[in-house]
Amino acid sequence: MPADACPFCSPPPERIVGRTARVLAIRDAFPLTAGHTLLVPRRHAVSLFELTMVEWVELGQLLAEIRAALLADQKPDGFNIGVNEGAAAGQTVRHVHLHLIPRRVGDQPDPRGGVRRIFPDKARDWP
Repeated sequence: MPADACPFCSPPPERIVGRTARVLAIRDAFPLTAGHTLLVPRRHAVSLFELTMVEWVELGQLLAEIRAALLADQKPDGFNIGVNEGAAAGQTVRHVHLHLIPRRVGDQPDPRGGVRRIFPDKARDWP
C-alpha cells in the first residue's frame, strides 16, 4: 500500500488522542472495547522491526501515557497489548500499529489465555 493511501499516515484529527514527535495514538475505528487505541509511528513502516530506537522509545512512552489516561478515565481492569505482524498473523493495514485494548471483568466469559486463545486447541490449560 502506498503511503498516500494508508489510513494511518493521515488519520482523521478527531481520532488522535495523543502524540509524540514520531508516534500517534488514535482511537481504533472498529474498537473491540471502549478506549481501544492504536499506537502508530508517523513514518510509514510496515513492520515493528523497521522502527528506529528513537521510535521504539517514543512508542513505549506514549503507550504508558495512554494506558495511564485510560486507567484514570475509564478504570479498566486490565489490558491486552498486541501487534499483528504480517498477513499470516492477521495484519490488514500494512502500516505497523500496536493495539492497546482495555479489558473489563466480565467482557468475556473466560479471558484466561489472552492472546494464546487465538489457537484455542493450543490453550489446553483451560476447559
